[in-house]
Amino acid sequence: MRRSVLPLLVSLSPAVLLLLQLLDFTTTHECHWEDYKYGRHGHQPCSWKCLLFTLQWPGGFCQSLNKESLCRIPPSINSWTIHGLWPQRAMRCCNCWPMFHSDVQELEAELDERWPSLLETRSSFKFWKEEWEKHGACAACVEGLNSPLRYFQICLKLRGQFDFHKALMDAGISPSCERAYKVAEVHSVLAPLLGDKHEIQCVTDDQDREVWFQVKIPLSHNLTVGCDHHGDADGDPAAGSVPERDPPHGHPCPPQIPFYLFPIDHQQPHRPCG
Repeated sequence: MRRSVLPLLVSLSPAVLLLLQLLDFTTTHECHWEDYKYGRHGHQPCSWKCLLFTLQWPGGFCQSLNKESLCRIPPSINSWTIHGLWPQRAMRCCNCWPMFHSDVQELEAELDERWPSLLETRSSFKFWKEEWEKHGACAACVEGLNSPLRYFQICLKLRGQFDFHKALMDAGISPSCERAYKVAEVHSVLAPLLGDKHEIQCVTDDQDREVWFQVKIPLSHNLTVGCDHHGDADGDPAAGSVPERDPPHGHPCPPQIPFYLFPIDHQQPHRPCG
């Protein structure tokens, strides 16, 4: 004969009931964290098919900011830096996977050089932490990216793989306040290295000049160059989610309008050309 558990529950003290609820919440929370850690997002391993690996030019990034005082370029920075590695159509997938300084401590020296914050109000670690929480946790459904350490290791390897600065210089495309370039000219240099689907992004400065500040490189699930999955490789990394509020907001460089690649000026980062 079965007995009801209702009298037992009624007789339990409020403190015991609270403890049972906390245990249930903790178990559920831990299972959710484990799901993301080991790539178990329901029945589908990942909700996205493509990533964007994005590099930014410090001399152009500063032109995207509304206030001159916001921008800073560390003295050791003289080349393209990492902006992020973003799964498309996915953002802030899991708030249950915090990132700590110890997670990337062994990479810190290289991250400072390859992935510095260019904002006066944001430390480099805060920048990395925000990128992990917004994008890295979504990428963690891929085994090689399934921890903060692995995610940032892969990003640093991609930065080494896509080191196109020398190729630009060899082609005569160098930072200048006088000479402007066209999309086709730059694309012909970058395509052999980044694939045909890369995007050259500009911002418009306060003198209405188009200024090159960013390159977006589409990657497939396995990190090979290019991604043909319909809808994933286009648009903003947060499309379909909460829009990003952090600068910068760029646009594809207009094909018919020449754009500038401004020099890096560590003393006056917002006005390298006066």
